[in-house]
Amino acid sequence: IDEIEALSSIYGEDWCVVDEDEKIYCIKINDCLDQPKWTLCLQVILPPGYPAAEPPIYQLNAPWLRGQDYVELANSLEEIYVQNLGESILYLWVEKIREVLIEKAQSSDPGISENTQVFQFTSLDEELPSIHHGSPITDRRSTFQAHLAPVVTPRQVKKVLEKLYENKKIASATHNIYAYRIYCEDKQTFLQDCEDDGETAAGGRLLHLMQILNVHNVLVVVSRWYGGILLGPDRFKHINNCARNMLVE
Repeated sequence: IDEIEALSSIYGEDWCVVDEDEKIYCIKINDCLDQPKWTLCLQVILPPGYPAAEPPIYQLNAPWLRGQDYVELANSLEEIYVQNLGESILYLWVEKIREVLIEKAQSSDPGISENTQVFQFTSLDEELPSIHHGSPITDRRSTFQAHLAPVVTPRQVKKVLEKLYENKKIASATHNIYAYRIYCEDKQTFLQDCEDDGETAAGGRLLHLMQILNVHNVLVVVSRWYGGILLGPDRFKHINNCARNMLVE
């Protein structure tokens, strides 16, 4: 408890309590620049044996964090745990992640950020659609919630996703699965895509549901906060039910 109070005091608004009873927390970490280029959300579940006998259960969430980058960062965190057995380590983890982000910011090609700014500028003419949030479904400590927005261009899809990720709780979700379908009248075809975000085949299932319901010009995102208990196939049922409830309303 002392550790949690200290972290809340140190990190302020970047610290978020997802579930007090289940001891699920998240923190948004960035590279300390005035306009951060690299950010990451660390979600942790503190088991009953932490810190004396059990490590935190953790999830690292960032769109850019894949493959070798993920493996190297995860290895660094586990090494810190081994070096500090029995001690509180969340502060050490957060600062290690921040150190990695600062290194990435310093080593980044300046051209990358310039291109990003141009892309953001050209998308300013796209209005941010209204975003609707569904009722959460909780099963065995995992929580699922759908978010829906009307969209007519891929740029609007990007803007909605960026807006959702500004919410610390949504950004800290273990998975943010999404799918969208946009009808192009001039070509009489559908522009559609989906994202699993680590939940294998979930995005494709979501898109298939949208096809069955024959909905278009809409983006649906389902956030899942993992509670430490495997749900098996039931997780796909909850993802689809969350989305269906929003799409048929």
